[in-house]
Amino acid sequence: MHELSVAHAVVSTVLDALPSPDTRVLQVRLRVGELSGLVPQALEFAYDVAAQGTPLADAVLVIERSPIIIACSTCGDQPIASATDFRCPVCGEPCGDVVGGKELEILDITLDDTALANADLVGA
Repeated sequence: MHELSVAHAVVSTVLDALPSPDTRVLQVRLRVGELSGLVPQALEFAYDVAAQGTPLADAVLVIERSPIIIACSTCGDQPIASATDFRCPVCGEPCGDVVGGKELEILDITLDDTALANADLVGA
């Protein structure tokens, strides 16, 4: 289950980006490609385990799936329906160049603005 190591990497990356160690995170949004090899349900479970005891412990994990995109020399980049047929859905030509669908990206995080505003007031 490599989802656990991926979840730990996501948590670590988000923690490194926080303005302070006690900033509370409300949501983490990921883009996960269809060819990434990750199972979204397993990643959600692993994230809950990896986030325990951190400012991300109560944060909602939102996973957006990205489709498989192939590069057709005739038609340009095209999404395909499954990983079993890498022919262009427009012209039918076989395409071996996958240009999308392998992603694992942290799209954004949502922080608790209330805590940040209170910290600004204390520092003022």
